[in-house]
Amino acid sequence: MGRMDELTLRMESLAHGGDAVAHAPDGRTVFVRYGCPGDLARVRVLSEHPRWLSAAVAEVVEPSPVRVDPPCPYFGACGGCQWQHVSYPAQLAAKRQSISDSLARIAAIEAPVAETAASEAEYGYRNRIELRVGEESGRTVVGYSALGEERLVPVDLCLLPPERHRKAPRALAGVLRYLARDERVRASRVGFRAALHTGDVSVDVWTPPGPFPRRLAGNTIAQATGARSVDRVLVREGAERRGIAGVEVLAGSGMWHESLGGIAFTVSPASFFQVNTRVAERMTALVLDALQPSLKDRVLDLFAGVGTFTLPLASAGAEVVAVEGNGSAVRDLRRNLEENGLDADVAPGEASRALRDLGRFDLAVADPPRAGMRPETVSALVAASPRRLVYVSCDPATLARDARLLTDEGYSMREATPVDLFPQTYHTETVAVFDRSASS
Repeated sequence: MGRMDELTLRMESLAHGGDAVAHAPDGRTVFVRYGCPGDLARVRVLSEHPRWLSAAVAEVVEPSPVRVDPPCPYFGACGGCQWQHVSYPAQLAAKRQSISDSLARIAAIEAPVAETAASEAEYGYRNRIELRVGEESGRTVVGYSALGEERLVPVDLCLLPPERHRKAPRALAGVLRYLARDERVRASRVGFRAALHTGDVSVDVWTPPGPFPRRLAGNTIAQATGARSVDRVLVREGAERRGIAGVEVLAGSGMWHESLGGIAFTVSPASFFQVNTRVAERMTALVLDALQPSLKDRVLDLFAGVGTFTLPLASAGAEVVAVEGNGSAVRDLRRNLEENGLDADVAPGEASRALRDLGRFDLAVADPPRAGMRPETVSALVAASPRRLVYVSCDPATLARDARLLTDEGYSMREATPVDLFPQTYHTETVAVFDRSASS
Protein backbone atom coordinates (compact mmCIF):
# COMPACT_ATOMS: atom_id res chain seq x y z
CA MET A 1 0.00 0.00 0.00
CA GLY A 2 1.53 3.35 -1.03
CA ARG A 3 1.56 6.52 0.98
CA MET A 4 -1.15 8.23 -1.08
CA ASP A 5 -3.44 5.21 -1.49
CA GLU A 6 -7.09 5.66 -0.62
CA LEU A 7 -9.49 3.40 1.28
CA THR A 8 -13.22 3.46 1.91
CA LEU A 9 -13.85 2.77 5.59
CA ARG A 10 -16.58 2.92 8.22
CA MET A 11 -15.57 5.07 11.21
CA GLU A 12 -16.07 3.20 14.48
CA SER A 13 -15.18 5.49 17.38
CA LEU A 14 -13.16 8.52 18.49
CA ALA A 15 -9.68 8.25 19.95
CA HIS A 16 -8.04 10.40 22.59
CA GLY A 17 -6.07 12.75 20.39
CA GLY A 18 -9.06 13.60 18.20
CA ASP A 19 -8.93 11.11 15.33
CA ALA A 20 -11.68 8.71 14.38
CA VAL A 21 -10.82 5.00 14.50
CA ALA A 22 -11.45 2.56 11.66
CA HIS A 23 -9.86 -0.67 10.45
CA ALA A 24 -8.18 -1.37 7.13
CA PRO A 25 -8.99 -4.55 5.17
CA ASP A 26 -5.72 -6.08 6.44
CA GLY A 27 -6.85 -5.55 10.04
CA ARG A 28 -4.60 -2.61 10.89
CA THR A 29 -6.09 0.23 12.93
CA VAL A 30 -6.58 3.44 10.97
CA PHE A 31 -6.60 6.81 12.73
CA VAL A 32 -8.59 9.21 10.55
CA ARG A 33 -8.27 12.96 10.94
CA TYR A 34 -11.69 14.68 11.07
CA GLY A 35 -13.60 11.43 10.80
CA CYS A 36 -16.85 10.97 12.74
CA PRO A 37 -18.14 7.71 14.29
CA GLY A 38 -20.64 6.15 11.88
CA ASP A 39 -19.26 7.86 8.77
CA LEU A 40 -18.61 5.84 5.66
CA ALA A 41 -15.73 7.80 4.17
CA ARG A 42 -13.08 7.65 1.51
CA VAL A 43 -9.82 8.35 3.29
CA ARG A 44 -6.35 9.26 2.05
CA VAL A 45 -3.52 7.36 3.72
CA LEU A 46 -0.90 9.75 5.09
CA SER A 47 1.55 7.30 6.66
CA GLU A 48 1.93 3.57 7.27
CA HIS A 49 3.24 1.68 10.28
CA PRO A 50 3.42 -2.05 10.98
CA ARG A 51 0.26 -2.04 13.13
CA TRP A 52 -1.56 1.14 12.19
CA LEU A 53 -2.15 3.79 9.53
CA SER A 54 -2.67 7.53 9.66
CA ALA A 55 -5.24 8.97 7.26
CA ALA A 56 -7.45 11.97 6.53
CA VAL A 57 -11.00 12.16 5.23
CA ALA A 58 -11.04 12.78 1.47
CA GLU A 59 -14.81 12.44 1.01
CA VAL A 60 -17.71 11.54 3.29
CA VAL A 61 -19.70 8.96 1.33
CA GLU A 62 -22.41 8.42 3.97
CA PRO A 63 -22.42 10.94 6.84
CA SER A 64 -22.93 9.68 10.36
CA PRO A 65 -26.12 10.58 12.23
CA VAL A 66 -23.89 12.33 14.79
CA ARG A 67 -21.99 14.40 12.22
CA VAL A 68 -22.85 18.12 12.36
CA ASP A 69 -21.81 21.20 10.41
CA PRO A 70 -18.89 22.99 12.10
CA PRO A 71 -19.80 26.65 12.75
CA CYS A 72 -16.21 27.95 12.68
CA PRO A 73 -14.83 29.04 9.27
CA TYR A 74 -11.34 27.90 10.31
CA PHE A 75 -12.28 24.37 11.37
CA GLY A 76 -10.27 21.80 9.44
CA ALA A 77 -7.30 24.14 9.10
CA CYS A 78 -6.89 25.45 12.65
CA GLY A 79 -5.89 22.80 15.17
CA GLY A 80 -7.50 24.49 18.18
CA CYS A 81 -10.64 22.35 17.91
CA GLN A 82 -10.80 18.75 16.72
CA TRP A 83 -14.48 17.79 17.16
CA GLN A 84 -16.69 20.61 15.90
CA HIS A 85 -18.02 18.15 13.31
CA VAL A 86 -19.24 15.75 16.05
CA SER A 87 -22.49 16.31 17.96
CA TYR A 88 -21.99 17.32 21.57
CA PRO A 89 -23.67 14.22 23.10
CA ALA A 90 -21.34 12.06 20.99
CA GLN A 91 -18.34 14.06 22.24
CA LEU A 92 -19.39 13.45 25.85
CA ALA A 93 -19.82 9.73 25.23
CA ALA A 94 -16.40 9.50 23.56
CA LYS A 95 -14.70 11.19 26.51
CA ARG A 96 -16.30 8.78 28.95
CA GLN A 97 -15.21 5.83 26.80
CA SER A 98 -11.67 7.19 26.61
CA ILE A 99 -11.40 7.17 30.41
CA SER A 100 -12.83 3.65 30.68
CA ASP A 101 -10.54 2.32 27.96
CA SER A 102 -7.41 3.88 29.47
CA LEU A 103 -8.16 2.54 32.95
CA ALA A 104 -8.82 -0.95 31.60
CA ARG A 105 -5.93 -1.09 29.12
CA ILE A 106 -3.16 0.64 31.08
CA ALA A 107 -4.14 0.05 34.71
CA ALA A 108 -6.31 -3.10 34.47
CA ILE A 109 -8.90 -1.24 36.58
CA GLU A 110 -12.62 -1.74 36.01
CA ALA A 111 -13.87 1.11 38.21
CA PRO A 112 -17.27 2.71 37.52
CA VAL A 113 -16.98 5.71 35.17
CA ALA A 114 -19.87 8.14 35.42
CA GLU A 115 -21.39 9.96 32.48
CA THR A 116 -19.35 12.98 31.45
CA ALA A 117 -20.34 16.15 33.27
CA ALA A 118 -21.28 18.47 30.42
CA SER A 119 -20.38 22.09 29.88
CA GLU A 120 -23.36 24.44 29.92
CA ALA A 121 -21.85 26.25 26.94
CA GLU A 122 -20.60 24.34 23.90
CA TYR A 123 -18.97 27.52 22.57
CA GLY A 124 -18.01 30.78 24.27
CA TYR A 125 -16.84 28.91 27.35
CA ARG A 126 -13.13 29.83 27.53
CA ASN A 127 -12.00 32.61 29.84
CA ARG A 128 -8.55 32.48 28.23
CA ILE A 129 -7.16 31.96 24.76
CA GLU A 130 -3.48 31.96 23.85
CA LEU A 131 -2.51 32.82 20.28
CA ARG A 132 0.75 32.48 18.41
CA VAL A 133 2.16 35.58 16.71
CA GLY A 134 3.76 35.34 13.28
CA GLU A 135 4.05 36.96 9.89
CA GLU A 136 2.20 36.40 6.63
CA SER A 137 3.13 38.36 3.52
CA GLY A 138 5.12 40.72 5.70
CA ARG A 139 2.19 41.48 8.03
CA THR A 140 1.83 40.52 11.70
CA VAL A 141 -0.84 37.85 12.22
CA VAL A 142 -2.12 35.88 15.18
CA GLY A 143 -3.61 32.42 15.23
CA TYR A 144 -3.30 28.78 16.23
CA SER A 145 -1.14 25.91 15.05
CA ALA A 146 -2.55 23.65 12.35
CA LEU A 147 -3.60 20.21 13.56
CA GLY A 148 -0.47 18.14 14.09
CA GLU A 149 1.76 20.79 12.50
CA GLU A 150 3.86 23.78 13.52
CA ARG A 151 2.35 25.85 10.71
CA LEU A 152 0.48 28.94 11.95
CA VAL A 153 -3.14 29.37 10.86
CA PRO A 154 -4.06 33.07 11.12
CA VAL A 155 -7.54 33.76 12.53
CA ASP A 156 -9.66 36.91 12.79
CA LEU A 157 -12.13 35.41 15.24
CA CYS A 158 -12.53 32.49 17.62
CA LEU A 159 -15.79 30.97 18.84
CA LEU A 160 -14.34 29.73 22.14
CA PRO A 161 -14.13 32.99 24.15
CA PRO A 162 -17.37 34.71 25.27
CA GLU A 163 -19.41 35.98 22.33
CA ARG A 164 -18.58 39.64 22.95
CA HIS A 165 -14.87 38.79 22.65
CA ARG A 166 -14.99 36.52 19.59
CA LYS A 167 -13.18 39.12 17.47
CA ALA A 168 -10.39 39.58 20.01
CA PRO A 169 -7.87 37.91 17.63
CA ARG A 170 -8.56 40.59 15.02
CA ALA A 171 -8.06 43.38 17.56
CA LEU A 172 -4.87 41.79 18.87
CA ALA A 173 -3.46 41.29 15.36
CA GLY A 174 -4.20 44.89 14.50
CA VAL A 175 -2.57 46.38 17.56
CA LEU A 176 0.49 44.11 17.32
CA ARG A 177 0.80 45.01 13.64
CA TYR A 178 0.85 48.67 14.64
CA LEU A 179 3.38 48.10 17.41
CA ALA A 180 5.60 45.93 15.19
CA ARG A 181 6.67 49.08 13.35
CA ASP A 182 8.96 49.50 16.35
CA GLU A 183 11.76 46.94 15.96
CA ARG A 184 11.86 46.49 19.76
CA VAL A 185 8.48 44.70 19.64
CA ARG A 186 9.08 41.01 18.91
CA ALA A 187 6.04 39.20 20.25
CA SER A 188 5.85 35.40 20.03
CA ARG A 189 2.53 34.80 21.81
CA VAL A 190 -0.36 36.80 23.16
CA GLY A 191 -2.81 35.69 25.86
CA PHE A 192 -6.31 37.12 26.23
CA ARG A 193 -8.34 36.61 29.42
CA ALA A 194 -12.02 37.57 29.86
CA ALA A 195 -13.68 36.69 33.17
CA LEU A 196 -17.21 35.26 33.23
CA HIS A 197 -18.33 36.67 36.59
CA THR A 198 -16.33 39.89 36.96
CA GLY A 199 -16.02 40.94 33.33
CA ASP A 200 -12.32 41.59 33.88
CA VAL A 201 -10.14 41.54 30.76
CA SER A 202 -6.36 41.21 30.62
CA VAL A 203 -3.81 40.77 27.85
CA ASP A 204 -0.36 39.19 28.16
CA VAL A 205 2.25 39.72 25.45
CA TRP A 206 5.13 37.23 25.33
CA THR A 207 8.44 38.68 24.16
CA PRO A 208 12.17 38.04 24.64
CA PRO A 209 13.88 40.21 27.28
CA GLY A 210 15.31 43.52 26.12
CA PRO A 211 14.28 47.08 25.32
CA PHE A 212 10.54 47.55 24.80
CA PRO A 213 8.16 50.53 24.35
CA ARG A 214 6.30 49.79 27.58
CA ARG A 215 4.02 52.81 27.88
CA LEU A 216 3.09 52.87 24.21
CA ALA A 217 2.37 49.13 24.13
CA GLY A 218 0.36 49.15 27.36
CA ASN A 219 -1.84 52.09 26.41
CA THR A 220 -2.36 50.97 22.81
CA ILE A 221 -3.27 47.37 23.70
CA ALA A 222 -5.61 48.51 26.49
CA GLN A 223 -7.44 50.89 24.14
CA ALA A 224 -7.74 48.29 21.36
CA THR A 225 -8.99 45.42 23.54
CA GLY A 226 -10.65 46.99 26.58
CA ALA A 227 -8.12 45.26 28.84
CA ARG A 228 -7.86 46.56 32.38
CA SER A 229 -4.43 45.00 32.72
CA VAL A 230 -1.72 44.59 30.08
CA ASP A 231 1.43 42.64 30.90
CA ARG A 232 4.64 41.64 29.20
CA VAL A 233 5.85 38.08 29.87
CA LEU A 234 9.60 37.87 29.31
CA VAL A 235 10.55 34.53 27.76
CA ARG A 236 14.05 33.39 26.87
CA GLU A 237 14.46 32.55 23.19
CA GLY A 238 13.34 29.00 22.44
CA ALA A 239 12.09 28.42 25.98
CA GLU A 240 8.72 27.17 27.07
CA ARG A 241 6.76 28.20 30.17
CA ARG A 242 9.52 27.23 32.58
CA GLY A 243 11.79 29.67 30.74
CA ILE A 244 9.85 32.72 31.94
CA ALA A 245 12.43 35.32 33.01
CA GLY A 246 9.98 37.80 34.50
CA VAL A 247 6.77 39.78 34.08
CA GLU A 248 6.39 43.52 33.49
CA VAL A 249 3.16 45.44 34.04
CA LEU A 250 2.52 47.66 31.00
CA ALA A 251 -0.87 49.02 32.06
CA GLY A 252 -3.29 48.51 34.96
CA SER A 253 -2.74 46.33 37.99
CA GLY A 254 -0.93 43.38 36.43
CA MET A 255 -3.65 41.06 37.78
CA TRP A 256 -6.78 39.37 36.46
CA HIS A 257 -9.83 38.81 38.67
CA GLU A 258 -12.44 36.05 38.52
CA SER A 259 -14.58 34.15 41.02
CA LEU A 260 -15.42 30.47 41.45
CA GLY A 261 -18.43 29.51 43.54
CA GLY A 262 -18.56 32.97 45.09
CA ILE A 263 -14.86 32.95 46.09
CA ALA A 264 -12.72 35.72 44.59
CA PHE A 265 -9.47 34.84 42.80
CA THR A 266 -6.67 37.15 41.73
CA VAL A 267 -4.41 35.62 39.08
CA SER A 268 -1.09 36.91 37.75
CA PRO A 269 0.01 36.39 34.11
CA ALA A 270 2.37 33.47 34.81
CA SER A 271 -0.18 31.51 36.89
CA PHE A 272 -2.59 28.85 35.67
CA PHE A 273 -6.36 29.12 36.13
CA GLN A 274 -9.03 26.76 34.79
CA VAL A 275 -10.27 28.09 31.44
CA ASN A 276 -13.95 27.09 31.79
CA THR A 277 -15.27 28.97 34.82
CA ARG A 278 -18.69 27.33 35.12
CA VAL A 279 -17.40 23.79 34.72
CA ALA A 280 -14.52 24.52 37.10
CA GLU A 281 -17.17 25.45 39.68
CA ARG A 282 -18.90 22.14 39.08
CA MET A 283 -15.61 20.26 39.29
CA THR A 284 -14.80 21.94 42.60
CA ALA A 285 -18.20 20.86 43.93
CA LEU A 286 -17.47 17.26 42.85
CA VAL A 287 -14.16 17.31 44.72
CA LEU A 288 -15.70 18.69 47.90
CA ASP A 289 -18.63 16.24 47.71
CA ALA A 290 -16.17 13.35 47.39
CA LEU A 291 -13.98 14.49 50.28
CA GLN A 292 -16.75 15.73 52.61
CA PRO A 293 -14.21 17.33 54.98
CA SER A 294 -15.12 17.89 58.61
CA LEU A 295 -13.70 20.45 61.04
CA LYS A 296 -11.37 17.82 62.48
CA ASP A 297 -9.93 16.70 59.14
CA ARG A 298 -6.43 17.60 58.00
CA VAL A 299 -6.58 17.96 54.23
CA LEU A 300 -3.73 18.03 51.70
CA ASP A 301 -4.06 20.01 48.46
CA LEU A 302 -1.21 18.79 46.27
CA PHE A 303 -0.34 20.88 43.19
CA ALA A 304 -2.56 23.60 44.67
CA GLY A 305 -1.98 26.30 42.07
CA VAL A 306 -3.67 29.59 42.93
CA GLY A 307 -6.05 27.80 45.31
CA THR A 308 -8.89 26.40 43.19
CA PHE A 309 -9.47 23.68 45.80
CA THR A 310 -7.55 25.16 48.74
CA LEU A 311 -9.92 28.07 49.23
CA PRO A 312 -13.21 26.09 49.11
CA LEU A 313 -11.71 23.48 51.47
CA ALA A 314 -10.59 26.20 53.87
CA SER A 315 -14.02 27.82 53.59
CA ALA A 316 -15.54 24.49 54.64
CA GLY A 317 -13.53 24.72 57.86
CA ALA A 318 -10.96 21.98 57.25
CA GLU A 319 -7.30 22.31 58.25
CA VAL A 320 -5.73 22.65 54.81
CA VAL A 321 -2.10 22.34 53.76
CA ALA A 322 -1.44 23.48 50.18
CA VAL A 323 1.66 22.30 48.31
CA GLU A 324 2.71 24.20 45.18
CA GLY A 325 6.02 24.49 43.34
CA ASN A 326 5.40 27.44 41.01
CA GLY A 327 6.52 30.70 42.60
CA SER A 328 3.94 32.86 40.82
CA ALA A 329 1.11 30.53 41.87
CA VAL A 330 2.36 30.45 45.48
CA ARG A 331 2.22 34.25 45.65
CA ASP A 332 -1.27 34.27 44.14
CA LEU A 333 -2.42 31.52 46.51
CA ARG A 334 -1.29 33.42 49.58
CA ARG A 335 -2.89 36.62 48.28
CA ASN A 336 -6.16 34.83 47.54
CA LEU A 337 -6.30 33.35 51.04
CA GLU A 338 -5.67 36.76 52.59
CA GLU A 339 -8.16 38.62 50.39
CA ASN A 340 -10.90 36.09 51.21
CA GLY A 341 -10.10 36.01 54.93
CA LEU A 342 -9.30 32.30 54.82
CA ASP A 343 -6.56 30.31 56.52
CA ALA A 344 -4.39 27.50 55.15
CA ASP A 345 -0.77 26.47 55.46
CA VAL A 346 1.17 26.95 52.21
CA ALA A 347 4.17 24.69 51.62
CA PRO A 348 6.16 25.87 48.60
CA GLY A 349 8.39 23.46 46.75
CA GLU A 350 8.52 20.30 44.67
CA ALA A 351 5.74 17.94 45.70
CA SER A 352 7.63 14.84 46.85
CA ARG A 353 10.19 16.84 48.82
CA ALA A 354 7.57 19.05 50.46
CA LEU A 355 5.53 16.03 51.53
CA ARG A 356 8.41 14.51 53.50
CA ASP A 357 8.03 17.02 56.32
CA LEU A 358 4.24 17.38 56.42
CA GLY A 359 3.22 14.21 58.24
CA ARG A 360 -0.08 12.40 57.81
CA PHE A 361 -3.37 13.60 56.38
CA ASP A 362 -6.98 12.48 56.67
CA LEU A 363 -7.93 13.53 53.14
CA ALA A 364 -6.11 14.66 50.01
CA VAL A 365 -6.73 16.16 46.60
CA ALA A 366 -4.05 16.06 43.90
CA ASP A 367 -4.29 18.04 40.65
CA PRO A 368 -0.99 17.37 38.86
CA PRO A 369 0.03 18.71 35.43
CA ARG A 370 -0.60 16.70 32.27
CA ALA A 371 2.48 14.55 32.89
CA GLY A 372 0.90 13.22 36.09
CA MET A 373 2.81 12.44 39.27
CA ARG A 374 6.37 11.18 39.54
CA PRO A 375 6.70 7.75 41.19
CA GLU A 376 8.43 9.37 44.18
CA THR A 377 5.48 11.76 44.55
CA VAL A 378 3.04 8.85 44.55
CA SER A 379 5.14 7.14 47.22
CA ALA A 380 5.24 10.29 49.36
CA LEU A 381 1.49 10.75 48.96
CA VAL A 382 0.83 7.15 49.98
CA ALA A 383 3.09 7.64 53.02
CA ALA A 384 0.87 10.56 54.07
CA SER A 385 -1.88 7.92 54.38
CA PRO A 386 -5.09 9.83 53.54
CA ARG A 387 -8.15 7.65 53.91
CA ARG A 388 -9.57 9.20 50.74
CA LEU A 389 -7.76 10.76 47.80
CA VAL A 390 -9.34 12.70 44.95
CA TYR A 391 -7.11 12.75 41.87
CA VAL A 392 -7.97 15.45 39.29
CA SER A 393 -6.42 14.51 35.96
CA CYS A 394 -6.23 16.20 32.57
CA ASP A 395 -4.85 13.15 30.73
CA PRO A 396 -6.43 9.67 30.66
CA ALA A 397 -3.13 7.85 30.11
CA THR A 398 -1.25 9.42 33.03
CA LEU A 399 -4.34 9.02 35.23
CA ALA A 400 -4.36 5.30 34.44
CA ARG A 401 -0.61 4.97 35.03
CA ASP A 402 -0.82 6.70 38.44
CA ALA A 403 -4.00 4.81 39.33
CA ARG A 404 -2.08 1.57 38.87
CA LEU A 405 0.66 2.82 41.21
CA LEU A 406 -1.92 3.85 43.82
CA THR A 407 -3.71 0.52 43.51
CA ASP A 408 -0.46 -1.34 44.03
CA GLU A 409 0.06 0.70 47.22
CA GLY A 410 -3.26 -0.28 48.76
CA TYR A 411 -5.75 2.20 47.31
CA SER A 412 -8.80 1.31 45.26
CA MET A 413 -10.60 3.52 42.78
CA ARG A 414 -14.15 4.06 43.93
CA GLU A 415 -15.35 5.97 40.87
CA ALA A 416 -14.26 8.33 38.13
CA THR A 417 -16.21 11.24 36.68
CA PRO A 418 -15.12 12.84 33.38
CA VAL A 419 -15.67 16.60 33.41
CA ASP A 420 -15.87 18.46 30.11
CA LEU A 421 -13.96 21.70 30.49
CA PHE A 422 -13.06 21.69 26.79
CA PRO A 423 -16.02 21.14 24.39
CA GLN A 424 -15.14 20.73 20.70
CA THR A 425 -11.81 19.15 21.66
CA TYR A 426 -10.72 15.69 22.79
CA HIS A 427 -9.36 17.05 26.08
CA THR A 428 -11.13 16.16 29.29
CA GLU A 429 -10.61 16.38 33.04
CA THR A 430 -11.38 13.46 35.33
CA VAL A 431 -12.24 13.50 39.02
CA ALA A 432 -11.17 10.07 40.31
CA VAL A 433 -11.90 9.03 43.90
CA PHE A 434 -9.61 6.56 45.71
CA ASP A 435 -10.12 4.96 49.12
CA ARG A 436 -7.41 3.38 51.24
CA SER A 437 -8.09 -0.27 51.95
CA ALA A 438 -8.68 -1.23 55.57
CA SER A 439 -5.53 -3.37 55.64
CA SER A 440 -3.23 -0.56 54.43
